[in-house]
Amino acid sequence: MSKYLLIVIFFTMSLGCYAAPPQDSPQIVRLGKKLFFDPRFSQPVGQSCASCHNPDSGFATPAGNMLNGIARGADGKSFTSRNAPSIAYNVLSPKPYFDKEPDTVVGGLFVDQREPDAEAQAGKPLLNPLEMANPDKAAVVKKLTAAGYEQELRSTFGEQATRDVESRFSAMTKAIAAYERSVEVNAFSSKYDAYLLKKAKLTPQELRGLKLFNSEKAGNCAACHPSALDHGKLPLFTDFTNDNLGVPRNTKNPFYAMPTPHNPAGSGYIDRGLADSELAQKILIKAQRTPEDYVGKFKVPTLRNVAVTAPYMHNGVFTNLKDVMRFYNTACTKGNPDRWPAAEVEKGRNCDEMGNLKLTESQMEDIIAFMKTLTDGYKPTLQTTSTQKRSSSTR
Repeated sequence: MSKYLLIVIFFTMSLGCYAAPPQDSPQIVRLGKKLFFDPRFSQPVGQSCASCHNPDSGFATPAGNMLNGIARGADGKSFTSRNAPSIAYNVLSPKPYFDKEPDTVVGGLFVDQREPDAEAQAGKPLLNPLEMANPDKAAVVKKLTAAGYEQELRSTFGEQATRDVESRFSAMTKAIAAYERSVEVNAFSSKYDAYLLKKAKLTPQELRGLKLFNSEKAGNCAACHPSALDHGKLPLFTDFTNDNLGVPRNTKNPFYAMPTPHNPAGSGYIDRGLADSELAQKILIKAQRTPEDYVGKFKVPTLRNVAVTAPYMHNGVFTNLKDVMRFYNTACTKGNPDRWPAAEVEKGRNCDEMGNLKLTESQMEDIIAFMKTLTDGYKPTLQTTSTQKRSSSTR
């Protein structure tokens, strides 16, 4: 057996419970991939899902499609208020629910946890006037039909998939969601995955970084970004909760210059996060919590592929991991020695777990070195073939 085939088998086996659900057949995934990369569904045409979720950028937005940390809309001049998160691994989030232990909403998609699942998420950019800018589902379906997808929709989902506008749009988003959940998007193929499965070794610096990452007395990153195997499953590096880190406003965000009705607040716009999510509000109220107590909180993202998914934070305010680490290290330190700007939302800011970590420069570099091991596409050097040959010769 070739070394390369062994690598493929190893990573396929390592996926464990994170493989696509049974309903995501290879045929549905293939259709979803075609739709995901097809640029004919925006208004004007030219922007696909992959424009803001490019595989070369960890399924986040490539630098060429952003201005000051925010992705451009299909018209080239519209911008949303937020940095588009990576689709990879985030899409494996559970349906949102209230958990008493962290006392907050867990799961859901988008940084404000406003959609329940991948199917709901997949349709939103198509209809967002600042993204793909279609006026309604009928406009999307018209393009879908013109692009020649009718037969493929029927062969994949059955005749019921082409009954009307709603069924066609639903089939489209189901297919895109299936691709987003697929092994191609969520590959679990990083060096750290290989390390956990005893197929690779980390360097001394990476090991120091891992230790600091996990230490409650040092980085304490694993408190929100769990790094250990969980009953044999590879970690997702998010607990799917939310937090207010006291992130500064991105004063260069082009959304601030957008005319009404998109941003009537202008340069005074404040992103309230979870408190303005209708779905999160319903979950919090049902749990007898006050949504206003969750203002400024945003979903904890996965750290997988973090080295290639800059910029960072919900508003794209930080352009590199070193600035992120510096912020986590000193943002809540007495006297603000690094002169961090004021938090966008001060209320409920978490200074208990971060902001005064007392890490040295070399320790921060070590943690960054570890986080770089979370990038997919690592090719382990497997020695099993030669080992097996030696073992066979002694039998």
